[in-house]
Amino acid sequence: MKLSGKFLLVILSLSIVSYGMSSSVYASSHNIAPVSVNTNLSSYATGDAILLSGFVKDYDGEFQVTILIINPQGNVVHVDQFAPNSDGNFSTTIVASGMIKKVGEYIVKVAYGPQSNQTIFEFVGGEGSVPSAAPQDVSEAETVMTPEPSMVAEPSMESTEPVCGKGTILKDGLCVVEEKSKGGGCLIATAAFGSEMAPQIQFLREIRDNTVLQTESGTSFMTGFNQFYYSFSPAIADYERENPVFKEAVKLTLTPLLTSLTLLQYADIDSESEMLGYGIGIILLNIGMYFVVPAIVIMKIKNRK
Repeated sequence: MKLSGKFLLVILSLSIVSYGMSSSVYASSHNIAPVSVNTNLSSYATGDAILLSGFVKDYDGEFQVTILIINPQGNVVHVDQFAPNSDGNFSTTIVASGMIKKVGEYIVKVAYGPQSNQTIFEFVGGEGSVPSAAPQDVSEAETVMTPEPSMVAEPSMESTEPVCGKGTILKDGLCVVEEKSKGGGCLIATAAFGSEMAPQIQFLREIRDNTVLQTESGTSFMTGFNQFYYSFSPAIADYERENPVFKEAVKLTLTPLLTSLTLLQYADIDSESEMLGYGIGIILLNIGMYFVVPAIVIMKIKNRK
């Protein structure tokens, strides 16, 4: 009896231990967030590359990942939307410049459909590591070439990759990202025309970066506009990709807006007052095209009846 009692005690102990281990494994697997996002560093200076990475737990390809960066004043300063890898992992890189200029704590929000999460990083201003890298590379190349001319071939191998300046990073052999660092892209138009490299998207980007953001009033307008626009545009962009008919309708709707913005290409804007004048004029023109003219047409049709 004593032997059997000890045997039963051992079996009971092993059962308790195995149950505890399986429970901990089960708990750890279920503690993974539905969607997550992280930064490679806790703080950044001007010109630093910010690597954002994360994971979608149950990725089914139905939605795209949407990332918003919000400055200490609560304004959206960057937005991006893309599909994660087939295993649910994703990553993207931006540069701490452009609209990322206020010193303080920035919030990075990520969303996949109804699931969302966030993290934070600190922006300290100053100058980061990216701009200072180029002069160091040049000086190293000179020191190699000076004592031994026969070794010119070695620096030439390194020079096959371009040295990216401030506001850009090296990706797939090309300097990219500078455009995104100025405030993100137009998600609705990108989904409608199919690519960030579409002529219409490049046109909108040029108007924003080369005209609107060159003045303080234009920058203030973009800050307020981004806060409003990015509150609903990710959902509309996702619906465009799911519904081709809606996508074509949005593309047709954007045509008058793109046509009106071409006027800014012929405007010589050199002051804040000119920016305000042209900007208000474009806004009133679009209000007339999208609201006043349709209202007049509807009223005339009703009067005929």
